[in-house]
Amino acid sequence: MTTDPGLNPRQAQAAHHVEGPLVVFAGAGSGKTRVITHRVAHLVGTCGVKPWRILAVTFTNKAAAEMRERLSALVPGAAADLWVGTFHATCARLLRRYHEEAGVRRDFVIYDDTDQKAMVTRLMRELKLDERRFPPKQVAARINRAKQEGLGPTEVEGDDPLSRVSRDVYGHYQVKMDACGALDFGDLIYRVVRGMRDNPELQRALQERFEFVLVDEFQDTNHVQFELVARVCARHHNLCVVGDDDQSIYRWRGADRRNILDFRHHFSDATIVKLEQNYRSTQRILSVANAVVQRNVDREPKRLWTDNEEGTPVTIVSCSDERDEAQVLVKAMGMMLEAGYARNDVALLYRIHAQSRVFEEALRFANLPYRVVGGLRFYDRAEIKDLLAYLRLLQNPDDDVSLLRVINTPPRGIGKTTATRLLEAAARAGTSVWSALAVAADDPSHGPAARKKLGLFRELVAGFMAELEGGAGPATLAQTVLSETGYLEVLQEEDSVEADARLENLKEAVGSMIEFERDSEEGTLSAFLELVTLQTDADRVDDDDAITLMTIHAAKGLEFPVVMVAGLEEQMFPRRGVAEDDDPEELEEERRLAYVAFTRAQERLLLSHAQVRRVYGELRFQTRSRFIDEIPSDEAHFVGQPSTAPATGSYRARQGPPTYTDRGADPAGRDANRFGGHRGGSVAGDSYVDRSEAADHPEGEEIYQGMRVRHRKFGVGSVQSVSEGLPPRVTVLFPGVGNKQILSRFLEPA
Repeated sequence: MTTDPGLNPRQAQAAHHVEGPLVVFAGAGSGKTRVITHRVAHLVGTCGVKPWRILAVTFTNKAAAEMRERLSALVPGAAADLWVGTFHATCARLLRRYHEEAGVRRDFVIYDDTDQKAMVTRLMRELKLDERRFPPKQVAARINRAKQEGLGPTEVEGDDPLSRVSRDVYGHYQVKMDACGALDFGDLIYRVVRGMRDNPELQRALQERFEFVLVDEFQDTNHVQFELVARVCARHHNLCVVGDDDQSIYRWRGADRRNILDFRHHFSDATIVKLEQNYRSTQRILSVANAVVQRNVDREPKRLWTDNEEGTPVTIVSCSDERDEAQVLVKAMGMMLEAGYARNDVALLYRIHAQSRVFEEALRFANLPYRVVGGLRFYDRAEIKDLLAYLRLLQNPDDDVSLLRVINTPPRGIGKTTATRLLEAAARAGTSVWSALAVAADDPSHGPAARKKLGLFRELVAGFMAELEGGAGPATLAQTVLSETGYLEVLQEEDSVEADARLENLKEAVGSMIEFERDSEEGTLSAFLELVTLQTDADRVDDDDAITLMTIHAAKGLEFPVVMVAGLEEQMFPRRGVAEDDDPEELEEERRLAYVAFTRAQERLLLSHAQVRRVYGELRFQTRSRFIDEIPSDEAHFVGQPSTAPATGSYRARQGPPTYTDRGADPAGRDANRFGGHRGGSVAGDSYVDRSEAADHPEGEEIYQGMRVRHRKFGVGSVQSVSEGLPPRVTVLFPGVGNKQILSRFLEPA
């Protein structure tokens, strides 16, 4: 068992590193998964490390599954004993094994975001807090952020009203979650870290268990994830982290790319390896991506290169509005299919979900199959969540959120008033709602009819629990629940298209449980519930023959032969409110997002922008994105009518803005070569030409970035940017005065 001799020198250096900390800066498409798996194979096969002493952590179930599959081929006899999984799945497994040391119940259930919000809402109502002033979603987000930072309820700082409320709710929330035997996503990692802080025996046990730790996508880790791996590796320092700060795009959800940029500060003896050879994309695509991301200041210096062919120029299409943009790109998709690409070779990326609607309409009109990644997950559908709530209640009867979801589902005459009284009784007794149900028959606050219905519900669920204790698997339990609760009967009697769809979804869910029992080593209800709760959107991109639509964030880690990126306009991408002199860090993240989008493409990359766009009902006159202006002139091919002015005038400062090929009567252009040519073919059509076509000055004088102009009040200054409009609005830097926005008619050449 040796590593593949096909590794390039940098990959081999990282794969063969053994003792001590290692940081691998792995550019997009540089083979980082290959490096991680071959490093594990080297440790096991060459160095004789026991496989159960190795922990490999990543961020998606899909990446973990791919890693396990590769390791099964590299170290077939040892792969089953390796610890490979996501942060959340790994910590859930650790908490099951070390539940006493971590202070949690072994049979804990995992609450998803919806369940967490329901719990927070319930507590806020008990505390009589104003939900309009302090939305439960915001309070839940504050609690999640605290856990990402490794903070308990008493450690959260902030004296503003929302912070004070969130701190108070957080304390009650944790008490209630413990009483319910439940953990949320943030708890899975936080409780392991907290356990290591509070219990040296747990930290010692994990340090002795894992001699080598490998972390993928390290730029996406947050504070508590960093603390987790740092504590586990504090004794032996055998920590290998792999990532790319240029692909750090999750700051909004707590990711801190300083974890990888400052790795050498925490581990001064770290070995550094940079993987810059790209195996995915053509050189032209890489040149475009490099040109955008290298304008960022706060980054580890690196530049992607490839031995792949140069490839066709990146196509940039100017459209009149978002509907024109949809028609153009859908026609371009048709051309790609005619050129030999399959539908699942083509992906359309956008900055926000709202952009997908017009594309979906155009694709339906063109009769092209498509799938939207990031929509409603299968396990988030109401009927599926109902079934899962029943099953979670069987696993853990103290799960109040699940019980309250199903107590009157399907309707059995237990109304809100009865449920509220039951909650109040549980609160007075300091017990779970399930325990309160046991004494509900003697509670005078419930009328005779309510007491009978509550008793029947408890008997029904107790019968299901008996089946679970008797060894019934998840599929059998699900079928029993759906049948005996009357859930299926209600849908069948409804006899509507929607009800039929729900029945099909439930049938699919039971089928998935049957497959799980067949394929899983541990086909238990607990294992199934843990699996579906930890699923993410990134795990659901399949190989169906359909065009893929998704946000750029959802596309992270994926690749497609043909990628189209829509909406490259100022205030859209980069997003609204971002400017160099406003928040440089926000702009740098937007630039990294563009880098991620462009490097998803293997062979063809098409970028589009619109001159007018309606967003959330608001009509906006758009200016093309600065990211387009930063693309080298010899790497791009422009199609369509240009917008009135570039975003920043950067072309004027270097060489003048681009000329676009007129699409004429056909908004897509009839020549497939204008969109990159046939698969494997050469590029034809109009070549890129440099022309000056700035927004016209009323007197015919061109205004461009860097030009010196005179204003009768402010004197002589330097043009910083030119915005569209008639007349154009010009930002000018005047010495001693600063930046001023002035209509071009009030300026003259200096």
